[in-house]
Amino acid sequence: MAGTIRIEIDTMMNDIRYALRQFRLNQGFATVAIASLALGTGANTAIFQLLDAVRLRTLPVKSPQELVELRIDDMTHARGSWLRETALTNPLWERIRDRQTALSGIFAWADESFDMSSDGEYRGGAGLWVSGDFFPVLGVRPMLGRVFTRSDDYRGCGLAPGAVVSYGFWQRQFGGDPSIVGRKVSVNKERIEVIGVTPQGFFGLEVGRTFDIALPICSVPTLYSMNNRLDSGTTWWLTVMGRLKPGLSMGRASALFQAQSAGIFETTLPADYPQASVKPYLSMKLLAIPAGNGISRLRDQYSRPLVLLLAIAGLVLLIACANLANLMLARASARQREIAVRLAVGASRARLARLLLTEGLLLAVAGAGLGLLLSRSLSRFLVSFLVSERDPTFVALPQDFRVFAFTAALAILTCLMFASTPVLRAARTDPGEVLKSGSRSVSSSRQRLGIRRVLVASQIAVSLVLLMGTLLFVRSLRNLKTVDPGFQTHGILIAEIGLSDQNVPPARALSFRREVLQRLRAIPGVEAVAQATIVPLVGANWNNRVWLDGSDLEHARVSLRTMIGPDYFRTLRMRLLAGRDFDERDLASLSKVAVVNEEFAREFLGGRDALGKRFWIEATPYEPQTVYEIVGVTKNTKYHDLREDFHPVMFLPLSHAALAEPEGRFMIRSSAGADALIPSVRTTLIGISPDMRYFFHVFDTWVEDSLLRERLLATLSSLFGALAVVLTAVGLYGVIAYTVAQRTNEIGVRVALGASRGDVIALILREAAVVLATGLAAGSILALAAGRAASALLFGLESYDPATLATASVSLAVVAIAASYLPAWRASRMNPVIALRQD
Repeated sequence: MAGTIRIEIDTMMNDIRYALRQFRLNQGFATVAIASLALGTGANTAIFQLLDAVRLRTLPVKSPQELVELRIDDMTHARGSWLRETALTNPLWERIRDRQTALSGIFAWADESFDMSSDGEYRGGAGLWVSGDFFPVLGVRPMLGRVFTRSDDYRGCGLAPGAVVSYGFWQRQFGGDPSIVGRKVSVNKERIEVIGVTPQGFFGLEVGRTFDIALPICSVPTLYSMNNRLDSGTTWWLTVMGRLKPGLSMGRASALFQAQSAGIFETTLPADYPQASVKPYLSMKLLAIPAGNGISRLRDQYSRPLVLLLAIAGLVLLIACANLANLMLARASARQREIAVRLAVGASRARLARLLLTEGLLLAVAGAGLGLLLSRSLSRFLVSFLVSERDPTFVALPQDFRVFAFTAALAILTCLMFASTPVLRAARTDPGEVLKSGSRSVSSSRQRLGIRRVLVASQIAVSLVLLMGTLLFVRSLRNLKTVDPGFQTHGILIAEIGLSDQNVPPARALSFRREVLQRLRAIPGVEAVAQATIVPLVGANWNNRVWLDGSDLEHARVSLRTMIGPDYFRTLRMRLLAGRDFDERDLASLSKVAVVNEEFAREFLGGRDALGKRFWIEATPYEPQTVYEIVGVTKNTKYHDLREDFHPVMFLPLSHAALAEPEGRFMIRSSAGADALIPSVRTTLIGISPDMRYFFHVFDTWVEDSLLRERLLATLSSLFGALAVVLTAVGLYGVIAYTVAQRTNEIGVRVALGASRGDVIALILREAAVVLATGLAAGSILALAAGRAASALLFGLESYDPATLATASVSLAVVAIAASYLPAWRASRMNPVIALRQD
């Protein structure tokens, strides 16, 4: 037994050494093969690694499969403001915490952006509000110091419990100083003591976002004195999660929460809740859903594009495998005498198949190993597409067992795909026929050529699918970048200004903001300045139910809403179609006037003249039911993002509630450009108050950042599409060159009998045209079928767009004919005397 194993090992080592000698003698072939596989496996591994991090991996906490999240079954009629669509209010959280019976531990948390600067310009920090049981229930132990417990989180705690910082923040800001516990950090101008550091692997519970500092929920009133989140029943900001009791199923837990829902919502109904929404609020139900993978805006936005990109990368790898199969078929043809001799002296066909398979496996392992190394850089390149100034994405990309298993599976699969064909050919080789005076078997040559034609036709078909996908994504991105949002973003600087540090009493809020406006308007080069509660295209939302005067609430429909100051339309260069803009008198007297867009006038007034018409807005926690008179109509504009259709929008003067907000958002248009304006605006704000906090956004950059997903798809599909076309061109060139070599004698005869060079070129190109036509026909069917998977990611065109398919087909045909022309041109210049001497 031991002797047999030793013989097998020796045989395997001999096969490996022989394969390595073959690679050394054919370095060009080995280099092309390994590089093609490295690019294919590297791209697939990188995309899989990101997909794994975003969609598949569980949270880095104890027993993540036991975690559940509590959500409301239907929030269609919920009123108020949202930090997250699935969030709950603090009164709901406190009631659930005190009454629930399904979970062994329960906690709440919310993400927040803190100002970590000690003064002056805003320096953002990723923060977490957490309940006292957050860390204990998750099983997260501190690396240094301690974490919060239930005793730290109580009403009126102020800043007494301190702060827990992440490992990354500790390393980045304090250089890993072990004496961090007891030192203080600045959070919204407050000095807070650090009580602990979390472990290195813990990034929080949201995939795609890490945190710098965690604070107990009870500290909210101290840091945001003007924001009553703890008592507000209309501020939806807390994510509630917990751990199932042992032996309790997810379905049973959900049933228990549904049974308790009526009492929980009845006891938390806000006193000022809109009357029309009371019944829907009381009918809400709580659900428990699995939360072992955490929550993620990134997952919702990028799961489908990443799956699609993985499929695209897989197709590129398939094309590379077809190319390598062609290369190995060519090498097998060149080595047929060697194979025939081995068979003639007693080598078994299985032994020869094993030898060739060893060569293929070594190529696959070398390519996959290099691809695994490339995948790290490619993964970081992919993550760079997800990061923006507004959304600093964090994705942990460890090389875990799933990544290694995926790459190993790719190596085995690629080996089988590109090595199997020459192995099967070798197994059927007839040594006697090959050794007959060096003659070539015509039927065998035709069979090999037929296989290679099928492989290249398949490459053309797959390449057409990829090229059409590339054109669809590129055109979709271009459509988005050229869409008219109804206003001009170029030259606008958005200044987020913190006003809470100025201790401005509500009575002076209007005059203080007016002073800021006047000072900003006095900056040289500034054309216009305006305030707004919501800047368009940043994804924010505010809507209300509206009905015309003379109608009633039963006929109400939803309209989007923005509260603005004077010069808003001039600053954004939005065209007023009728009526007037707001002025300072509207703001000072809080006039009940409104400007609406065309879609509002069409939907609510049937397109009739809107000026002078009045409409009602439902009661909200911020204002009673109020009637407004329309004094202006503006052109339709985009509100949330560039993809949306136009919606009804009403523009209202800034109210007392908006003016008393701790933050001010000012849009500043300058002829000098937004970037050039920053130093002057900074100097002006410091001149108003040295303690004023501020943060700047360039509007154009903000809009560009909203297209990250589309840019990712367009860029990567372009890279993969180009690689696929190049590989296909190389494959077609190889087939035509092989065809010329097989028909050398025939071409010599044709030339000797008077065939012109044009005739020879046409003869060869007809071979290419047959392969090309077959590939394009099959590819067109595949492209139209595959396009359905991408339809939801397109903008301004259909997945079956005929112009795109025609452009892709023509482009691929041009490349294919160009690749075929060179061997055809060489064949046309063949010396017939030399050609006729060929066997």
